[in-house]
Order: sequence, then C-alpha cells, then structure tokens
Amino acid sequence: MSSVSHAVTDSMTMLRRNLRHLMRYPIMIIAYVGQPVFILLVMVGVFGNTLGDGLAASTGSDRYIDFVAPAMILITVNYGCTTTAMNVSNDMTAGIMDRFRTMAIARSSILVGHVLEAVLRTVLSIALVLALAVALKFRPNASLVEWIATAGMITLLTLALTWLVIAFALATKSLEGANSLTLPLQFLPFLSSAFVPADTMPTGLDWFADNQPLTPSSTPCAAC
Repeated sequence: MSSVSHAVTDSMTMLRRNLRHLMRYPIMIIAYVGQPVFILLVMVGVFGNTLGDGLAASTGSDRYIDFVAPAMILITVNYGCTTTAMNVSNDMTAGIMDRFRTMAIARSSILVGHVLEAVLRTVLSIALVLALAVALKFRPNASLVEWIATAGMITLLTLALTWLVIAFALATKSLEGANSLTLPLQFLPFLSSAFVPADTMPTGLDWFADNQPLTPSSTPCAAC
C-alpha cells in the first residue's frame, strides 16, 4: 500500500472515530444546531418586523427572513469551527495523542479526520437551519448553478476556518485557550453586513463591516 493510500485509509478510520464520538453525545448535536436555530427564531420572530421596516427603507424590501437566512449559514459554520477546536484540544489534553504516536498510522490522518467530520457536521446543520428558514417563509430564487456555486463557497469557507481553529487549538494546548481564540470568529457575523446593511452602521463600523472576510462570504449566500 502506498503512503497516500495508507493516509487515506487512516483518515477514514479517524473520521469514523469522530462520528462515533458525535453520535455518543447527541446533546452536543442539539446544542450545536440549537444555537443558530435559536438566533434565527429570535431575529425573525422577535425583531423581524422592526428590522424588516428598517430594511425596506434601505433596500426596498421588507422580507427580513430573506436577508438574514444567509447570516444563519455563516453562524452555523462558525459554531461548527468552535466545536472542532474543542474536539482537537480535548484530544491534545486527554492523552489519546500519546497512544496515536505509538501506532502505525499516518500523522496527518488525525487532523484530517477532524476536518472531514467538521465538514459533514456543518453541512448537515446548515441543511437543518435552511429547512427551518424555509418553514419561516424564506424563498430563495437562485438557479441550480448558483446553489452549487454557493455550496462550494460554503464548503471552502468551512475548510479554511476549520484548519484555522485547529491551528489555534494546537497552539494553545488547552480547552480554555482554544475556546478563547475562537470567540472572535463567533462575533464576526454580527459585525458584518449579514444582519443589517453595512451602510446603516455608524461611521467606522461600516468600513470594518465592508472589509472583514465574512461580508463577502455572505454576499453569494444572499444572492440565493
């Protein structure tokens, strides 16, 4: 077996390990999906009418659910990255890494398994959040090609942020440190144009919203 085939096989083994851990603690799945679901219900059910009136003055449309649904995708991705950072940090501190070092496995497969699990978990969670958004009368009008392009962009964003938070977890080597370093990622969607147009924000904050990375990421989602 070549080194590449060996690494792929080991990565699939690590993916199964992480998926079994996920299924063993269903409360983590509920908490992970529940956070963006709760935010969506609050933003639409509690603040939706008021924010929709303000949105109509800015964009001409008062359908706030169509504006905020893409933000829920970004929040779901961000929460998923935080979960992955905690999982990697837990492996680093629980002693399992010492056992892995004694086994004839590809070193890269440990982190690749976490990344693959994060992507699958995030895709499933996004599907559930979008299903709720549709139930709340989210009506996207994108074509099939645009949906495929959006899905590809979201997957690439998930991969990039997942590797970033894994680097945080490896650098801090503690659950507390990994959680602290991922906090800015959780706040970035709220400081972007995902919830309100950037031109309605105070001077200075609108510039930050226009130029931070999650604003252009939400634009293809909003186009759907």
